[in-house]
Amino acid sequence: MTARPRPPAYARLVLRIIDARTGEPADAAPARRGLTRVEAHAPGSDPTHLRVLLVADLLARALEIGGTPVWALLTGGHRQAELLARATALGIRPFEDSHDVGAGLGEAQAVHVAAEGGAAPDGVRIAVAPVRPGPPDPADPAVLRLALLTRHHSAGVPLDEAALAEAAATLARWRTAVARWARSPSRPVPDDVRRRLRHAWEDDLDVPGVLDVLRRVESDPDLPDGARFETYAHADRLLGLDLTRDLGSS
Repeated sequence: MTARPRPPAYARLVLRIIDARTGEPADAAPARRGLTRVEAHAPGSDPTHLRVLLVADLLARALEIGGTPVWALLTGGHRQAELLARATALGIRPFEDSHDVGAGLGEAQAVHVAAEGGAAPDGVRIAVAPVRPGPPDPADPAVLRLALLTRHHSAGVPLDEAALAEAAATLARWRTAVARWARSPSRPVPDDVRRRLRHAWEDDLDVPGVLDVLRRVESDPDLPDGARFETYAHADRLLGLDLTRDLGSS
């Protein structure tokens, strides 16, 4: 399955998503930075519904990085212990399971995240393409998280052995590099790199675009290692891959 065509990048930095109901871009954050409710609809416990929670987690992280307060809500899955245990292992935030918790919070926007073809109330909606499951979950949950992040949420994900092996190799390489770069004097994230990272995740949660920026930073001979470290640490606020895990290990 291939990703649906998306509009070109936006000139202003505001998180926009493609509303699955209309196919048109919609702001994920209210204009005045009021509260956004991110509601994940996960009535099942299969890998596709795990991906629904992951996309909702990414949306919440991106909004909070931009300064928007978020109320994260789970509908339909709060009794599914297996789904929630896997979500916790993947570093997915806890989601409230009661609408009553948000009473009086004054939300200005709501975004629903659901599997393609899944039920969700009227309102701005992100549709998450299915996952084709494969081998058992890897020992390091971050490998599974990265494998799920390598494709845009509108494209299906084959969780086969090759995809998991590639994710494991990339994660190991990046964690080793980050630990090495951390020994160099710190340098700020270059403005153009910060802009490209933000530009990617503000454009319909283009996480594969974020990963592409990191690959270019990894191989750019003109960047000091301290700037590489700060770039990866900054991007990991969104990615949640624990890229700094191996600091001080060697």
